[in-house]
Amino acid sequence: MTSANLLDFDLDGLADFCEKLGEKRFRATQLYRWIHQRGVSNFDDMTDIAKSFREKLRTSAHIKGLKVLSRHTSADGTIKWLFDMGAGDAIEAVYIPEDDRATLCISSQAGCAVGCRFCSTGHQGFSRNLTTAEIIGQLWYVEHLLRAELQSDDRKADERVISNVVMMGMGEPLQNYTNLIPALKTMLSDHAYGLSRRRVTVSTSGVVPMIERLAQDCPVSLAVSIHAANDKLRTSLVPINQKYPLKELIAACQAYLPYAPRDFLTIEYCMLDGVNDQPEHARALAQMLNALPCKINLIPFNPFPASGLKRSAPEVVKKFAQLLTGAGYITTIRKTRGDDIDAACGQLAGEVQDRTDAVTRMQDRRTIMMKESNE
Repeated sequence: MTSANLLDFDLDGLADFCEKLGEKRFRATQLYRWIHQRGVSNFDDMTDIAKSFREKLRTSAHIKGLKVLSRHTSADGTIKWLFDMGAGDAIEAVYIPEDDRATLCISSQAGCAVGCRFCSTGHQGFSRNLTTAEIIGQLWYVEHLLRAELQSDDRKADERVISNVVMMGMGEPLQNYTNLIPALKTMLSDHAYGLSRRRVTVSTSGVVPMIERLAQDCPVSLAVSIHAANDKLRTSLVPINQKYPLKELIAACQAYLPYAPRDFLTIEYCMLDGVNDQPEHARALAQMLNALPCKINLIPFNPFPASGLKRSAPEVVKKFAQLLTGAGYITTIRKTRGDDIDAACGQLAGEVQDRTDAVTRMQDRRTIMMKESNE
């Protein structure tokens, strides 16, 4: 039997694995707790597991986390890790501490195939999907590392550090659906991290069929990247809109709501100077979302040279927010965190061995947009 990385399994998958070893399914719960609640990777340290079971595990399984290439800490307390994925790929995860929560932003792919114009990850192209072990391994590593680092007299050794997880790092999570779902189930399990569905968020650019599947398989909080209220503009910014246009996407969001842990969804909107930030854009957005219970999160763009885009001025963003608020929407302006270490929204890049010729695609799209704007 090939040695299995136990981080690849949710609880049901681990129970199936234990059965194959000739063990009762309930043994998986013991093992799962050791791995995720205590962060133990050495079977010999799992003292309440039978010696015979540990021997089977030593010959058929392992617990392998991620190799850290670098760690950077921002002046605001944000921490970014670069993890080695092998074969020249590396991905990033970001820890964002706040007064009432501590959020971990997790990657789902080495690169991203969607190619949003305002996202530096998209400009790097796409190499591969992460395995379940590589997705949950980011939480496993950061949770237990920080638990040890932050341990003090007023913090118990097993007290959870991460309170929220957002799948908003590198990659489109719903394009790695098969590996995403077991990772989400592990985050939610009371025998692992015990996060509520409200505190686990999947952010998507709009993969409509997978939104429908997520509602059935593991409905967590959903954030949808809109960025424009008409198909022509959105397609130029978020190319997947050509396959799943706004009408289909909004319908999928409506269908998701009965399964969502909250009675609203989050709409993400990146503010781009002179592109999508004018009053008419705000009014069009309000009209398009009229029947969808949602909260709108305005994201100040984090510029990078290859994008050819600029950040909207603060007063423009404020006016945009006021128009949406006046239309009855709860509207927030995301506070930029970790931008001094390139850890802010849209800045995660890592290292990607692109297999999609992203640089040429982005340059061609930028040329077309510039030509259309001058006509």
